[in-house]
Amino acid sequence: MKKVEAIIRTEKLEDLKDALVKNDLAKGMTVTQVLGYGNQKGFVEYVRGQKLHTTLLAKIKIEIVTVEERVSKLIEVIRETTQTGEVGDGKIFVLPVENVIRIRTGEEDADAI
Repeated sequence: MKKVEAIIRTEKLEDLKDALVKNDLAKGMTVTQVLGYGNQKGFVEYVRGQKLHTTLLAKIKIEIVTVEERVSKLIEVIRETTQTGEVGDGKIFVLPVENVIRIRTGEEDADAI
């Protein structure tokens, strides 16, 4: 099993949720509001004549645990749905998952997803 984490633009969340449901790729997911920076390095804005350099940008982090056979399709759907071609589109991380246990029933691994 694998855990796919994607850091995406906040405005792409609804589009991504719809695409995941349409492609039957997410039986469940965790969504977290996060702050961070990468190559984009933030932006400059002016408030009441004062120059403010904002370095931490609001993003959304999506976490999905799935079986290995679905990882490639999941990554493809995330990329196609969230890519704008601009700096700040985000990143996708794939991590190994040793075990999953559903607390309510005690089911494990793929049965628990």
